[in-house]
Amino acid sequence: MEDRDKPIWQLTIGEFVAILESRLPVDKIESISKNTTNTKYVYGIAGLAKLIGCSKNYAGILKRTGIFDEAISQNGRTIIIDSELALKLFNDHQK
Repeated sequence: MEDRDKPIWQLTIGEFVAILESRLPVDKIESISKNTTNTKYVYGIAGLAKLIGCSKNYAGILKRTGIFDEAISQNGRTIIIDSELALKLFNDHQK
């Protein structure tokens, strides 16, 4: 793009993408796309209970046993669970 004074709302999508690609290195673009690939999270004991199909009480019991430790990130009372890893760990535990 040659005209630096052109308002952004007048850019075509192609011009806008070209500007973005010229400003970010290729390896940075690849790492951004890898980090945002379909990782699903559930939140809290209620989210874990819904994920594995049990009561919140039983989900809390399972969490305390340590089955899901690899899948859980907890800061204080905030619990974030990687759903794919949690299901894998749960299935491995049942075998």
